[in-house]
Amino acid sequence: MKNPLLFSGLAAIIALHGTAVSAAKPDTDKEKFSYAIGFQIGQGFKRDNLEIDTKTMSQAINDVLNDKTPQLSAPEMRAAMEAAQQKLLAARAAVGEKAKAAGEAYLAANKKKKDVVTRDSGLQYKVISAGKGKQPTAESSITAHYKGTLIDGREFDSSYSRNQPATFNVNQVIPGWKEVLPLMHEGDKWQVFIPSELAYGERGSGNAIGPNETLIFEIELLKVN
Repeated sequence: MKNPLLFSGLAAIIALHGTAVSAAKPDTDKEKFSYAIGFQIGQGFKRDNLEIDTKTMSQAINDVLNDKTPQLSAPEMRAAMEAAQQKLLAARAAVGEKAKAAGEAYLAANKKKKDVVTRDSGLQYKVISAGKGKQPTAESSITAHYKGTLIDGREFDSSYSRNQPATFNVNQVIPGWKEVLPLMHEGDKWQVFIPSELAYGERGSGNAIGPNETLIFEIELLKVN
């Protein structure tokens, strides 16, 4: 059974060598490579919130590399993997439910603000400054500056911080952007509030955007290309 969440940090695990953890800085090419592989695996474990007994994991690696008899049978290992996967899925579902409820409450309160426009889809926007340029269509390419945050204010992306506006096609972005961009004119700067179902939904996006997160974007439409 393939478990993408569980295996995301395990892709290169068999490349690890050594029996003990050392506090010394890696020096040789072999040590540096081993550390780099281990670091990537650790990042995967942390990203997926996996609870790992590193001592036991190290023993399993050494058993494989030294051709020792496995301490668990194949069915036992498969059952352990599946149990961990189910635990991960349940935890992710709980996080998603909490985020969805928080997002709905935020949007309900935001809807009452006088400068906020709420569309039938649930998407909301507020005009910060108005431009008079042309409007994009679903087939347009546009150039824009933007900043994205969660409802608690945590920033997950910003073209401003990179000092480089982004250029992309309107039909290649999340549904919330597809809906709002054709409403804007060149020169407009809007704050846009996107319900989770018009953003990344249950799947989320990477480490920064969890399942069912409501997103807030500041969008400055610079040019319709």
